[in-house]
Amino acid sequence: MAEIPERDYSSGEATDFSELELDPQTSTVAQVLSETSSVTISPPVFDEPEPASMLTSDRLLQDKARPKGIPETFGRRAVYRITFGALNLGDNSKVLARKALDRRIGQALPGGTRFVPILTRKGGVGKTTVTTLIGMALAKVREDRILAIDANPDRGTLSERVPRGTEKTVRDVVNKASSINGFKVFSDYVSRDVTRLDVLASDTDPMVSEAFDEGDYNVVADIASRYYSVVLTDCGTGIVHSVMRAVLQRADSLVIVSGGSIDEAKLASETLTWLEANGYSDLVKDAVVALNTATFGTDLVKIDEIESHFATRVRAVVRIPYDPVLAAGAEINFDRLSPATKQAARDLAALVIDGLSLER
Repeated sequence: MAEIPERDYSSGEATDFSELELDPQTSTVAQVLSETSSVTISPPVFDEPEPASMLTSDRLLQDKARPKGIPETFGRRAVYRITFGALNLGDNSKVLARKALDRRIGQALPGGTRFVPILTRKGGVGKTTVTTLIGMALAKVREDRILAIDANPDRGTLSERVPRGTEKTVRDVVNKASSINGFKVFSDYVSRDVTRLDVLASDTDPMVSEAFDEGDYNVVADIASRYYSVVLTDCGTGIVHSVMRAVLQRADSLVIVSGGSIDEAKLASETLTWLEANGYSDLVKDAVVALNTATFGTDLVKIDEIESHFATRVRAVVRIPYDPVLAAGAEINFDRLSPATKQAARDLAALVIDGLSLER
């Protein structure tokens, strides 16, 4: 769990990022991305999170295990059987790479529940989609429970990315918190995808006047920590709203989402600068940037330069390619994604778990 160092909040001001002029004819990517400014926010007040209990698998369906040592591919398996096991060519490099990635995604995590916010300062860059992709990639491989919370202060769209199994939202969890005394009860509040990813929706009622705030998030996070080993948080656009303070207080790792244009990359870079200026430098160093190259305005000529910039500031960068399934903006069927998109999602999931597995 990241500790928040003491900082000077004497000004008590909540200042947003400055907007920078961009002239693509005269500005380089490095110049634009380096022109970031720091801001301060009012001091947050946090409650101590409940200790997380050790979680066990609740996988509903188990694939029939292939006997160890038998190659997966048809040709190599045929050789193995024809020779009655005397000649075992083993799995090919593609299968070996897939299994190695599965081991990274499925590795055990020390301690209790781990919280991973997915952040962005700009809307429309695919933050909710990235949250869903990471969650599905984790849930398909891991034996423990994975939850994605839509923590947008206003109406979010995370629940639209999976089949809706309930009309309940985070507001219902907050209102009924005292009666949620087991996973079976809590499961009535979430929608479960076929990958086994659980999704807790944000408020959808336009008549609700009270926005989801940091106190609400802490209530939901405390309950989630009883039943889940990894909790992904789809954060609202922006940084200085109150929910973000609660989210960052619990964060064990971060995923920053950037679009593929210079402007979008600049805003993502400013997010990193704000985090560094406000005491979250360790989280920034360990963060992963998801670079969505399918956003409108993506500059494929500059994309290598954008990626190189982020690589100097965070632990890893993963490009997410264009995919017609994602472009539809509707429910995501993980198995229908293109191989490149699934690979990017699995790479992101592995990098997230790598970071969570590090000794702190």
